[in-house]
Amino acid sequence: MIKKSRIFEVYESEGKRRQLYTANLAPNESVYGEKLVEENGVQYREWDAYKSKLAAAILKGSPNIGIRKNDAVLYLGSASGTTVSHVSDIVGNEGIIFAVDIAPRVMRDLIFLCYRRKNIAPVLADAGKVSLLKERVSTVDAVYQDVAQKSQVDIFLKNVDLFLKNDGYALLALKARSIDVTKNPKQIFREVKERLEKTLTIIDYRELEPFQKDHCMFICKKKS
Repeated sequence: MIKKSRIFEVYESEGKRRQLYTANLAPNESVYGEKLVEENGVQYREWDAYKSKLAAAILKGSPNIGIRKNDAVLYLGSASGTTVSHVSDIVGNEGIIFAVDIAPRVMRDLIFLCYRRKNIAPVLADAGKVSLLKERVSTVDAVYQDVAQKSQVDIFLKNVDLFLKNDGYALLALKARSIDVTKNPKQIFREVKERLEKTLTIIDYRELEPFQKDHCMFICKKKS
């Protein structure tokens, strides 16, 4: 039986393992081979935490991801759209996602996804060059970043400062090994936490193992 979870617009079932779902905005369309389930007249898409850091954060206990129906979301590091597609389900037809990636190959896949999901606006751009993004992105309710670069924290803070509304939510999927392969990931997590706290309020922090190795999720709120 599928029921509402404590996260807005996210659903779950209990069995041998807890499974997450979102209500499919593009009925009968699977994005990455995920299972489609019909129940009580609604079609749900399984949300695989081994393929999505946001799903992993929810299964690890995050009480609030800060993304809701009708929100405008800036998604940095969209890749081919696995997690973007579930965020698309969450924000619905009245929401919008500015999906940014620098790689033309994955952007091509994302554009095909946008034909079926009209609430995704693909943006081929370098997430670190915010001066260029300004021409294509509006102020948003939430910033979500999954960019595996050494400068990922700098990129995150620049985009939050420029695009996020006051009291908006900012989610950083941090990959420790991309920052420094020689350091213990937990040390990097601590250092990043101290840096983020200088300008943001951290409302939740989750390490994502066993779903995502050497990753953590920071869920922050922009101070008024």
